[in-house]
Amino acid sequence: MVRPAAKPEKDDKEKKVTFVAKESTRCPVCDAVFKREELFSGRLNAGDLTDELHRTYIPMQAYGEVHPLVYELSVCPSCWYAAFKSDFAEPPQKTREALQDGISARVEAAQRLFEPLDFSSARDLLSGAASYYLAMLSYERFPKDYAPVVKQGLCSLRAAWLCAELERHRPGENFGYSGEIFHRKARFLYRHAVDLDQKGTQQLAQVKWLGPDTDKNYGYEGVLYLKGVLELKYGQRGDAAKRLEALESSKRAIAKMFGLGKRSKSKPGPLLDKARDLYDRIKAELDQDDDEADD
Repeated sequence: MVRPAAKPEKDDKEKKVTFVAKESTRCPVCDAVFKREELFSGRLNAGDLTDELHRTYIPMQAYGEVHPLVYELSVCPSCWYAAFKSDFAEPPQKTREALQDGISARVEAAQRLFEPLDFSSARDLLSGAASYYLAMLSYERFPKDYAPVVKQGLCSLRAAWLCAELERHRPGENFGYSGEIFHRKARFLYRHAVDLDQKGTQQLAQVKWLGPDTDKNYGYEGVLYLKGVLELKYGQRGDAAKRLEALESSKRAIAKMFGLGKRSKSKPGPLLDKARDLYDRIKAELDQDDDEADD
């Protein structure tokens, strides 16, 4: 009897999730040279989309859990300057000087939250979450024409998602608390970003990728939606009048999205479906408050 030939084992390259880029990257802040870690294609199995437009992924038998957000930012392993690839290479001269002056404070702040860190090694959930915190600190030094506030909001939201994953893998180490703080910071930053856009101070239209995740760009409508969902879930509850005012504003913005009509590339179906659900959730809380006021 002839036995079927055994399937050959996958070589190391086929088993790997990431690779080291061939081209080197030079840090504009400290002149260090390093190579980015990039994610191989075909390593992801898309799962559900959360109400925060976060794409989850189903672990694959060959690769286990893969979190593409971990690899999105460029981080200098020497001075820990971090930014999106489109901004990393050539920040303005004043920004470079400010980032140079802030190296010690930036490193110490990240170490306090995420110690131990090593950006010379392969990325993991810890360094991935820390990279977004470092980017938040770095974007504080960027001028308004880079629309830094919405980019800080995006980084804060992604840091919250990765902290939730860290809490799941390492419960009891306060990552859940850190994630809540990042969520609340994201709520403030998204609200501030919309206000600045409406004033013409930092225009969202100039930002090519508003995410919020890596799989699809939901654009300006996505920012308005997230402003609403973050307000509902993480907005302050100490002042009832201010909360109602914020939720009413979000409800009007979401209702305006409905009025935009047919689906399009900027308003894909999943976003409209999520927006309708958010509208109902906000309305339910507002109606409940009205009923309680009448009693």
